[in-house]
Amino acid sequence: AFQENEIKLLTAEIDRLKNFGCLGISPSLEGLRDENAKLKYRLNFLQKSLQEERSKTAKSMININSRLQEIFGAAIRAAYPDLENPPLVVTPSQQPKFGDYQCNSAMGITQILLKTKEQKVSPREIAEKITKNIPANECIEKVEIAGPGFINVHLRKDFVSKQLSSLLINGVQPPAVGKRKKVVVDFSSPNIAKEMHVGHLRSTIIGESMCRLFEFAGYDVLRLNHLGDWGTQFGMLIAHLQDKFPDYLTVSPPIGDLQAFYKESKRRFDTEEEFKKRAYQCVVLLQSKNPDFIKAWELICDVSRKEFQKIYNCLDITLIERGESFYHEMMKDIVKEFEDKGFVQVDDGRKIVFVPGFPVPLTIMKSDGGYTYDTSDLAALKHRLCEEKADILIYVVDSGQSVHLQTVFAAGQMIGWYDPKVTRVAHAAFGVVLGEDKKKFKTRSGDTVRLIDLLEEGLKRAMDKLKDKERDKVVLTEEELKAAQTSVAFGCIKYADLSHNRLNDYVFSFDKMLDDRGNTAAYLLYAFTRIRAIARLANIDEQMLRKAAREEVLILDHEKEWKLGKCILRFPEILQKILEDLLLHTLCDYLYELATTFTEFYDNCYCVEKDRQSGQIVKVNMWRLLLCEATATIMAKGFDILGIKPVQRM
Repeated sequence: AFQENEIKLLTAEIDRLKNFGCLGISPSLEGLRDENAKLKYRLNFLQKSLQEERSKTAKSMININSRLQEIFGAAIRAAYPDLENPPLVVTPSQQPKFGDYQCNSAMGITQILLKTKEQKVSPREIAEKITKNIPANECIEKVEIAGPGFINVHLRKDFVSKQLSSLLINGVQPPAVGKRKKVVVDFSSPNIAKEMHVGHLRSTIIGESMCRLFEFAGYDVLRLNHLGDWGTQFGMLIAHLQDKFPDYLTVSPPIGDLQAFYKESKRRFDTEEEFKKRAYQCVVLLQSKNPDFIKAWELICDVSRKEFQKIYNCLDITLIERGESFYHEMMKDIVKEFEDKGFVQVDDGRKIVFVPGFPVPLTIMKSDGGYTYDTSDLAALKHRLCEEKADILIYVVDSGQSVHLQTVFAAGQMIGWYDPKVTRVAHAAFGVVLGEDKKKFKTRSGDTVRLIDLLEEGLKRAMDKLKDKERDKVVLTEEELKAAQTSVAFGCIKYADLSHNRLNDYVFSFDKMLDDRGNTAAYLLYAFTRIRAIARLANIDEQMLRKAAREEVLILDHEKEWKLGKCILRFPEILQKILEDLLLHTLCDYLYELATTFTEFYDNCYCVEKDRQSGQIVKVNMWRLLLCEATATIMAKGFDILGIKPVQRM
């Protein structure tokens, strides 16, 4: 609407300039021509941009829930124009007898009228008034008032059929989300010189999936790995490196096991006083950017990076490294800014900042002049807000860091770096991974489980499962078997995490996650390959499906066809909900519901009819094959957002 208005204004301005030129009034005709050219250029740009936006919107999948909210919002405003912010509640119906969606606003409006206007009106009467004011629209077949004032909404079949055809022709398009925003996601964030363990699994998997969702929705996403690559621990590591590999500056040290190297240096730091003193000196020399010590630091970081990358490659994770060292030079300015604004107090030599509403202060400088995690987190927050210009900033960090992060966010708000009404800064917290004994997931010896060991165990168990089903003997080639193994192994590990509400702890169990019954990746991956095989077994290729999508009308007469069609079209509203609450288990629940709804459809509606004696195909119900294709298309996009790679044959 804004662009259309600007086009009108620009067109009028061009006409005005033309008149000036014709009348010869302008003292500088050349200047007018330049101005005219600029306006025409701007007009062409706007018209093209508007055309692209319309084309994009036309291809976008309609969020039916949002569309119904628009319709009922208009009806409520027309029925009760004096009400400010009336409640607008539209949800999918839980039972077919109550229609496809329900508008449950009448009860809330009753309460508002009673409180603000002292009018006692029954919810049913309000519901009747709302239904009389429903504007003409393309999607509602009929509405019914049930019980005390629920409005049951029945969708038009031709509307649902048309949306399914659009999905098949245009592919899965993101829902329209408005202005393209910059999103920064901080996730994974292991520490240098320590191996990634099972505790890093959740942040890495959840963060990757969130990034994929925001990217699909059309946002500009920056994926950041806030590595623990700076601090006092590097003093002991460098001192130990000097002793163990004195020629490290000329010969690359063969540090095979960095975890063992870290433990050795920590033991020496705790037991050898002389080594401890030298470790502190190494920290000072590192922080003063001594070239030899920077080289030692880089060597240690590189060994860690290679180990981290093995895991990121397995799980198909993409990140930009921006560790604590990146923000080191900014920390001095952070301290000065808080001092200049009068927020700093000195406590026993430390510089601290109290944030209203939080009992524990932030320590932004230690008594020895060193910086802390608080300082580096504040520096990172400011850089992301003020330099990266993030509209949305998400920290995928465990729940244990909640108070710390909320204090840092509140400090950024207090000093004026952002306004929460304009910029969204969120902590996407998650619970811990538990063993089957419901205690923190550990090895039998009580050590933390190494992530690389966990992934290798997953691969082994996935192959055992495939061989149990004898997929290696007849069904799959060696290459297909390997692809199925990695798809099942890593898909199941990711899905087991993502299918649980991230706010809760979850029990890690290979047996449960590899079970091909119930809400697991194994079940969904098998379901997907079966759906994809239906058209193949009917000798219908992609080209034939594309042609049919343009020509066939999707008949939705059978109740199971209708149920499946509506379920497919709920995908955009599921994604919209997750963009708002960042709870990815909603997508997993939806994919499981879609797969089970498809099974109901397939068991009741013949897609391909065969002769019982000969087994020859006698009839292909193309509109039903198109429903199969639409289901598989949505499942494939859902898998992509979750970071799961399906295979065509399993």
